[in-house]
Amino acid sequence: MRNITIPTPTRRLLIGCAALASIGFGSLTQADTLESVKDSSSVRIGYANETPFAYTALDGTVTGESPEIVRKVFERLQIDTIKPVLTEWGSLIPGLRAGRFDLIAAGMYITPERCKQVLFTDPHYRLLDTLLVAEGNPKKLRSYEDIAGNPDIKLAIMSGTVNLGYARQAGIKDSQIVQVPDTTSQLQAVRSGRADAAIGTQLTMRGLAAKAGNDVEAIADFQDDPARAGYGALAFRPEDRALRDAVNAELKQWLGSDEHLQTVEPFGFDRSNLTDKTAAELCGS
Repeated sequence: MRNITIPTPTRRLLIGCAALASIGFGSLTQADTLESVKDSSSVRIGYANETPFAYTALDGTVTGESPEIVRKVFERLQIDTIKPVLTEWGSLIPGLRAGRFDLIAAGMYITPERCKQVLFTDPHYRLLDTLLVAEGNPKKLRSYEDIAGNPDIKLAIMSGTVNLGYARQAGIKDSQIVQVPDTTSQLQAVRSGRADAAIGTQLTMRGLAAKAGNDVEAIADFQDDPARAGYGALAFRPEDRALRDAVNAELKQWLGSDEHLQTVEPFGFDRSNLTDKTAAELCGS
């Protein structure tokens, strides 16, 4: 067969067209996620085990505030099957972007940094943090600053959470921070003495204290900047704006309804956790 030499300018043009076609096809595939979810009547959710936001119950079912909201909202979109995918917290955004699941339903806080990587719905709750400490709070810890002021104090933080940034901003050194993969590890760190305290949402820390019995407690008087309140939402790939918008439209009609409040009440949420903040405000856009 005779070899055919393609001129360099033509070759570059062909390569460029192929690249554009590849990009266009990839974008089209991602843009079709809403239709594919509707066609299959199923959606995959990524979650990390964190009570009460999203967790595997003793009977093996996946529940929590976020998965139950997903069930109700997707029912309204006539999508019946929810397929949970368990992963570590720090792998949620990479897993979403890699296509392991269609959305994150884990109570993830909206932050400007995360907004650069994912699309959020408007938040479905507002929540403050607190510390989990040994019973009686022997080290008298009531703030990030208390921990920063004593270099011997160790703080257990779940990897990938906003609390890591808050701790560093408060002056807590990395040598004081014990990063762990999940909330169970936070509880174990405090109970074993590997950490003097763990930080997380009020509901999560209270839940851990209830599970542990008399060994630990979630302090009631944690002193924190109200600007650090967390706003939790569902998160989608940047390409899946159509899917995010469809879910957001249903949430706007449903949040605050009696059905919504009854759905989240078993997980410790009530009307006081509602917020009128938007994702755009919290993303800084």
